Amino acid sequence: MTTSPTKAQPEPVALFVSDLHLQASLPRTVQAFRVFLREYAVKARQLYLMGDLFEYWAGDDDIDAPCNREVVDALRQVSDAGTQVFWIAGNRDFLVGAQFAAAAGLALLPDPYVTDIAGVPLVLAHGDAQCTDDTAYMAFRKQVRDPRWQRDFLALPLAQRKQIIEGMRSESKAASRAKSYDIMDVNEDAIAGLFDTSGVAIMIHGHTHRPAQHDYDSIAGPRVRHVLPDWDCDSEPPRGGWLAIDSAGTIRRYGVDGAELS
Repeated sequence: MTTSPTKAQPEPVALFVSDLHLQASLPRTVQAFRVFLREYAVKARQLYLMGDLFEYWAGDDDIDAPCNREVVDALRQVSDAGTQVFWIAGNRDFLVGAQFAAAAGLALLPDPYVTDIAGVPLVLAHGDAQCTDDTAYMAFRKQVRDPRWQRDFLALPLAQRKQIIEGMRSESKAASRAKSYDIMDVNEDAIAGLFDTSGVAIMIHGHTHRPAQHDYDSIAGPRVRHVLPDWDCDSEPPRGGWLAIDSAGTIRRYGVDGAELS
């Protein structure tokens, strides 16, 4: 059962989601995302997709794969309805480019991105760049985010790229099993540095799959870090959700069923 904001609550200005890892093998998750777009995103002024919308993205020439096309068309419907859609790349779909953006009707943003929504200054990030304790991943991230590496990789045939990505995913899963919980979380010094350089007191990110609100006292004053949940509606119990900022500047957290969470 889904619920909508009560009449006492202002309508949402912006919604934030990340880490859906959409793929053909998770049809219920894809469907849950489509419901979210149809019932909630179209009622907001802005939608921020903050990384790992897809399990992987091999290049914009894979846009017509059935699952990819389904998602792109659903996003386009939201954009055509008047909602501004924004994209921050994740560690799985950083190869999204201009063709995808044009087809989905969205704007690509840098990571991190500083903005003001309903009078609330925010810094938005996927979150993987702040996992600095994971030195192996940071080295990998530096490699694959290099424009020359991306150019050479995208020049390969699509089928070959997908084979390489499958190998990377297998290696990543094996490496993650050997890593501690703390290493795969954000580094607090990196978080403090992002707060300092952005000059704002509220942060929203995903990546870690550890939804929470973290409150800090600092020399600069109180700070708040909101972590977005990952989605998986093909498992029991289903999980997922989003954050919303309303016209009063209040940030609220919602579950995948649309119910407001405390």
